[in-house]
Amino acid sequence: MATSSLINPNPTIYEVHEILRDEHHVAGEQDEFDSLEIFDLIRKINDPEHPLTLEQLNVTKLENCFVDNSKSYVRVNFTPTIPHCSMATLIGLCLRVKLLRSLPDRFKVDILITPGTHASEAAVNKQLNDKERVAAALENGHLLDVVNGCIAHSD
Repeated sequence: MATSSLINPNPTIYEVHEILRDEHHVAGEQDEFDSLEIFDLIRKINDPEHPLTLEQLNVTKLENCFVDNSKSYVRVNFTPTIPHCSMATLIGLCLRVKLLRSLPDRFKVDILITPGTHASEAAVNKQLNDKERVAAALENGHLLDVVNGCIAHSD
């Protein structure tokens, strides 16, 4: 039997549902971001290992996106497909880059692993939310190419 180089060779694929937005914008009011808008930005990011979206793998979910417009704050929790997933940092980096490129500069963005779902949760969270580490990672041309590839068709 041949061994696979994939971290998770047989991920569970979940059904994707369209989520309809209830549009009630009043003229003159500031159009605020909400959890659905954040989820829409990240749901179609491609997994770095499989030709599937993070939504199809249940890595991202609407209920794990949080927005506080009054504090210009966004938090996204994501759930790796397996507890020892070595792609967790890369997935988190893709989420961060997509949101930083899509949201106004006023927003502080935290990307966190869903508590209890990864063996190295604290270390990965620390890496993903340290500006210097993120900047250094994105200076790596190959890594930046991989991130750009994952988020390329996520609009």
